[in-house]
Amino acid sequence: MGRRWIFDGHIAGLGTASGLRAVVGVWQESPFGAFSDVMVQQPSGHRLLLAPTAEVARFISDTYCFDDVRVLKVNTTLARDLLTVDAGALAVRARLGPRTLLGSVLRAVPRPLAVHPRWLRVINPVAAVLSGGSRTSGAALSGRHEYYGVSDLRTISSAVVQWDGVDAGVLTPIVPAVTFGFSSVPPQPSLARVRTTVVDTGAAGDKCPSRRPAE
Repeated sequence: MGRRWIFDGHIAGLGTASGLRAVVGVWQESPFGAFSDVMVQQPSGHRLLLAPTAEVARFISDTYCFDDVRVLKVNTTLARDLLTVDAGALAVRARLGPRTLLGSVLRAVPRPLAVHPRWLRVINPVAAVLSGGSRTSGAALSGRHEYYGVSDLRTISSAVVQWDGVDAGVLTPIVPAVTFGFSSVPPQPSLARVRTTVVDTGAAGDKCPSRRPAE
């Protein structure tokens, strides 16, 4: 394996009745220090990255697919039962629900194993079935390969989401799936405890998927 980058923290995914979908990364440890970022897919399919620094924006946009990138303050708080996001046009206040059945299963796996790239490559087909399409291993852009090691999973029970000061509607499943890269968050709004490992393989990466799933 070539150079690798490790991000340790949480990923939240949620959908709204208006069709706006958001994936929030709250990273306690990373090569760029602690930071948060948001990937937004608008009802039109337009994909937008909200990142706190140019350096973070460059790395993420070299790994995932976006139609627009904005560098701005991304403020998040993650408490026991609450996630808040304040990032430019986006404001989120989400209530966290109980641990899912899959989350209980994941917690039973020793974390050193649960986040190891070899394990994640092996369980990738099973993970896609159990999680509704999310994958644990796959090719990204720029000749990179990604591994998602999830060690806990909680539901998001409710959320107030605003875009440009306008309410985006009630919390809904993330349907259609977001199209930022090879993987996706589960359809059910949730918060995952995750370690993401990105490895530079030197090979050609996947092309960006279309904004919308194929008909």
